[in-house]
Amino acid sequence: MSFPNRTQIRWVIKPLWHAACMAPFVWINLLAFDMAGAGLGPDPIEETQDFMGEWALRMLLLTLALTPLRRLTGWLWLIQLRRMSGLYALMYASMHVLNYLIPDQGLAWGAIIEDIIERPFITAGAGALVILLILGITSTSGWQRRLGKRWQVLHRFVYPATLLVLLHFWWQIKSVADITEPLLYALIVTLLFVGRTNLIKRSHQRPQD
Repeated sequence: MSFPNRTQIRWVIKPLWHAACMAPFVWINLLAFDMAGAGLGPDPIEETQDFMGEWALRMLLLTLALTPLRRLTGWLWLIQLRRMSGLYALMYASMHVLNYLIPDQGLAWGAIIEDIIERPFITAGAGALVILLILGITSTSGWQRRLGKRWQVLHRFVYPATLLVLLHFWWQIKSVADITEPLLYALIVTLLFVGRTNLIKRSHQRPQD
């Protein structure tokens, strides 16, 4: 199998990846305007909020999976999709939060601040968004040059951000019957973290030339 060259990555793989990452956003808009399926149901605000939140978590998991997948397959070009995937995770997380702030709460800042302080799942979500915003702002090559070795240390905060998103998702579940999906995501996160830890250990154990 021949690996894609730079031209193929730039003009074929990346546009397809963009399209795939944007597909959920396009789909939710089609539902919102009754252009597909049965719309967003009786509570479109909650449906949109849940949809955006779940896709933020899925995009985070996809971002985390790219490095181990690159190591397993030897496809070095996969790493070029990591920044894009992380920014899409930030986009969906931002849409999730904006839906909460504007249509849901009507920018009632007193109630919003009270929610953040008193409701643990919202506190966890707010913490995750702050981390993702910092990582998104510093994801450029310019910031990577400015921060040097500190850039890699900073961007490892994607792991606590993922844990906070997972806690946010888990804590908002109100019924025991609904924990199947959070458990599945927790299992995926655990596998990704274990895989990442093993990769780091192997890299440290390699003999130095």
